[in-house]
Amino acid sequence: MNPLNPSFARDVEDSFARQPIMKLIGARLSLVEPGVVEITLPYRADLLQQNGYLHAGIVTTIADSACGYAAYTLMPAGSNVLSVEFKLNLLRPAQGDTFVARAEVIKAGKTLTVVRADVFAINKTEERLLVATMQGTMICTGAPE
Repeated sequence: MNPLNPSFARDVEDSFARQPIMKLIGARLSLVEPGVVEITLPYRADLLQQNGYLHAGIVTTIADSACGYAAYTLMPAGSNVLSVEFKLNLLRPAQGDTFVARAEVIKAGKTLTVVRADVFAINKTEERLLVATMQGTMICTGAPE
């Protein structure tokens, strides 16, 4: 996939840094490539639900942001990205030492981009378990004409 913005990686990093929710939960960008983004979240007890699993809302948050930024990597300079819709399937309880949301663009369009994200739980032995998958549609706003 060919990015329309030569400074897409820096723009993704700058935008990510302006998201207070990512700071709040302790998430970080771990990979930014054309059409692909990974967000990594270390285990934190204050992000768990009552049974000791990472809360579904947190799983959704990192998957949605990874999808948005994967789409953003292929948008023109000066664009903004917003989620239009997504569907998340929770496949197993999210339990691990680290969580990674990996998003990849399925189809990039001028206005709408379809993206898929998989969220993995990683334990101390580096075993990766798929805990959720998302398919979403992102919209490019504010793009120069």
